[in-house]
Amino acid sequence: MEGCKNHENNKKMCNCSYPGCDKKYTCCECLHYHRRMNELPACFFSDADERTYDRSYTRFIKSQKGS
Repeated sequence: MEGCKNHENNKKMCNCSYPGCDKKYTCCECLHYHRRMNELPACFFSDADERTYDRSYTRFIKSQKGS
């Protein structure tokens, strides 16, 4: 993932807390992976919601409603 020209900037915004993630800071890879899994990437969630590792659409909608 070293070839990403935005790698350093992505580090400032990425809130992924999964320690073994090989896509961390490489947004395009992360987005494509989670899309294949019918999920959203960590950056769509608050830090608290992200730490649940529930990247489902349902969790996202609930997090937007404040539930």
